[in-house]
Amino acid sequence: MNGIIGKKVGMTSIFDPAGKNVACTVIEAGPCVVTQVKTNDSDTYNSIQLAYGERKAKNTTKQLAGHFSAANTTPKSEVVEFRDMDLEKALGETVTVDEVFVEGDMCAAVGTSKGKGFQGVVKRHNFKGVNDATHGQHNRQRAPGSIGAASYPARVFKGMRMGGRDGGTRVTIKGLKVLRIFADKNLILVKGAIPGPKGGTIILHK
Repeated sequence: MNGIIGKKVGMTSIFDPAGKNVACTVIEAGPCVVTQVKTNDSDTYNSIQLAYGERKAKNTTKQLAGHFSAANTTPKSEVVEFRDMDLEKALGETVTVDEVFVEGDMCAAVGTSKGKGFQGVVKRHNFKGVNDATHGQHNRQRAPGSIGAASYPARVFKGMRMGGRDGGTRVTIKGLKVLRIFADKNLILVKGAIPGPKGGTIILHK
């Protein structure tokens, strides 16, 4: 599984060859440093561990500092392991976006969605609400309504769609198309929206 780590820069739009304006997300992907190489002989499977983003030395544990120094690199903020990568890389080498993707590739993006805090059922689960303010209804437009329980089973079933914390979860968006790659600036343009705020960490993989 080829992949790379980056951060979300923002959104823009470009024109495709047919002249259609296409919305896309700009991601600063890499360069990433290879901080560990696992093989079948040593770890029973093949993988490459990539690191991205700078971390202050004072905020790095001694264990991580030793791990990064073995790869002859500075402390990094994000570390992700990619199994069975096609690239042949040694410890301490860098991986750039043009080595992993080419324009026209299909990829998946993994990010952390924006946290919305405690939300009601209309925003969290797209409930319609009661919607009728007449016939004795008072302030019920965004209420969840009945939840279906009675003297039996005398409890609320697990997983009932109700109000609660929304967002701030790990989200994977599949089937995204790579529209442009600017290797000199480490930028990749992916069609559509990607979860997370500007500056949020994004993992791209095939």
